Amino acid sequence: MARPAVFQRPAGVPLASACCYGLFMRLIPLLLAAVAAPAFAQPAAPAAAPAAGPLRVDINAGLTQPMPIAVPAFAPGNAGTTEAGTTTALGQRVAQVIANDLKSSGLFRPLDPAAFTTTVGVDSVLAPDFPAWRTIAAQALVTGTVTANPDGGITLACYAYDVFAGSEIARQGFVTTAAGWRRAAHKCADLVYSRLTGETGYFDSRIVYVSETGPRTKRIKRLAIMDQDGAQHRFLTSGQNLVLTPRFAPGQQTITYMSFENNRPRVWLYTLGSGRQEAVGEFQGMSFAPRFSPDGQNLIFSMAVGGNTDIWRYNIATRQSVRLTTGPGIDTSPSYSPDGSKIVFESDRGGSQQVYVMDADGGNQRRISFGEGRSASPVWSPRGDYIAFTRMGGGRFGIGVMRPDGSGERLLTNGYQDEGASWSPNGRVIMFARSDRSGRTGLWSVDISGLNERRLATPLDASDPAWSPLLP
Repeated sequence: MARPAVFQRPAGVPLASACCYGLFMRLIPLLLAAVAAPAFAQPAAPAAAPAAGPLRVDINAGLTQPMPIAVPAFAPGNAGTTEAGTTTALGQRVAQVIANDLKSSGLFRPLDPAAFTTTVGVDSVLAPDFPAWRTIAAQALVTGTVTANPDGGITLACYAYDVFAGSEIARQGFVTTAAGWRRAAHKCADLVYSRLTGETGYFDSRIVYVSETGPRTKRIKRLAIMDQDGAQHRFLTSGQNLVLTPRFAPGQQTITYMSFENNRPRVWLYTLGSGRQEAVGEFQGMSFAPRFSPDGQNLIFSMAVGGNTDIWRYNIATRQSVRLTTGPGIDTSPSYSPDGSKIVFESDRGGSQQVYVMDADGGNQRRISFGEGRSASPVWSPRGDYIAFTRMGGGRFGIGVMRPDGSGERLLTNGYQDEGASWSPNGRVIMFARSDRSGRTGLWSVDISGLNERRLATPLDASDPAWSPLLP
């Protein structure tokens, strides 16, 4: 099914303004003609928004109190009804998604709507009653409108304000199908997050993971996918074959993973749009731990040949493979740097599992982890500033981070068994799998500061999470 389309409003056209709505609606066909297929476009900075005021969340200063922020129900731009509900009902649901997104970051504290002393209508979206919001100590206000369009879609207008300065921080408009209202809400939350922190948001993204059920001796493992907040969950595979380590391609539409078909570990590709699954190459040895290169043209993975396990690179177009490591021991869990110039991986060549870095062609291999215990499953941050890894020692597993040269090594979690780190698109949050002593496994996330540890609800046990880039 084609994904809904979302567009930035044209410069100078305030979406929530009744007098300009007709002009905007006449521009919609031109916007639709500008893309080849229905898909979310990455919005540019809104031209009509005034410069941001002094309100800012300093995410590097050690946040102790989240920013109080008001997110009232979005006002109905008209009394329309869509396949997803009335504009009034959608306005309430949109506000809830935005509030939940911002709260999940640990940087914001959405205020209880029961404390609001004013209601929001179309007029007050453009001219908020700032004194009323100050009385409940809101530092920022997120508001907007939901309007039903003649074609059955909706227009979502998102505004953010500095309450104490009484000034607009940002505005963005989105046109989408009625079913796409959640993505528009996530994009609004990303806009607010970005303007108040100075970093790119991460809410309009997805998680693919391994869903687990059954007894420990006979686990059924299926690929599953959902929005980053757990919504719109669905299974991708039947569970007939064991699956592990799913990873997104940079282009979003393909997932690579390992599957034990006929009890043989092999690397597979799954195309999300069609559901097509195909094996990667015909190799004599067992292949596992796959991951895409940043340009999506290559896969790197481990392969066991002749009793030795090494890192290999496989070109998807030419189907040619190149061996990158040749030393004794087990080399596995490779991950590219964001610019594709280097690869971090795990090896026991020195007697225990540790983290190593090499050039993308296999040269200049060197160990970078020297902390206590063993270090495994490294993955490079999308910003390039950190490498996340699993630290094992004393009967416990924890998630840690280090800089690419091995300096600044520190643990973020200290669970019974925390492993399988995956970065948010902006490199601010790490998702991982946590198992307890009973064998139950779930998905958790933690900020790179080691704060805001939280669990993400899944229908069944969950492991091996992979966070997608921002959706296109």
